Amino acid sequence: MSDPVLSASGLHKSYLSGDRRIAVLCGVSLAVAAGESVSIRGESGSGKSTLLNLLAGLDAPDTGHIRWGDQRDLPAMRASYLGMIFQSFYLIPELDALANVLMAARIRGRAGAAEKARAHDLLVRVGLAERATHLPAQLSGGERQRTALARALMNHPKLILADEPTGNLDEHTGDAMIDLLLQLCAETQTALVLVTHNAAHAAKCARQLTLHEGLLG
Repeated sequence: MSDPVLSASGLHKSYLSGDRRIAVLCGVSLAVAAGESVSIRGESGSGKSTLLNLLAGLDAPDTGHIRWGDQRDLPAMRASYLGMIFQSFYLIPELDALANVLMAARIRGRAGAAEKARAHDLLVRVGLAERATHLPAQLSGGERQRTALARALMNHPKLILADEPTGNLDEHTGDAMIDLLLQLCAETQTALVLVTHNAAHAAKCARQLTLHEGLLG
């Protein structure tokens, strides 16, 4: 694979539990190409969220290396390179949908007219043009997650990491959310790593992997 947007090699991660050290990841390696969609499934407690946190630069492996493109300084480039979607939405309750999407640009220090126009356009793309001025409490679960998707795409990321993005949604809404996520990533050539328990959602990605006993395959 030439010029992967994400590459991880030999990731090991363990945690202390009392006087025992429990190995969670045991030499995980992964490379994701530009525009590629990859799903990761695994049983509860298999380490999927741990792996995603490492790939996002939110935690550090015990050993191993992670690169975004040709960079290893992940925190310095996170806001511009990476978009994240979580099960629990993480919208700011005091801000309306438009302001929540725009927050991704504010973190980069750029929230001018062009960014506001892009935030509005993204809400149009996810079907929320008429909900732009609504607070999160006034939105349904599916609408909150679509707002989170728009926020993840705000800074033209190369990569989106999605951690159980349909976990708080009903089946029909979850199916629609995954279809929209894959559609928008394909249109923008944004790579996607999707962690999910849902076999049908995983199968919609171009490549399907399973995390089992600390190994990815």
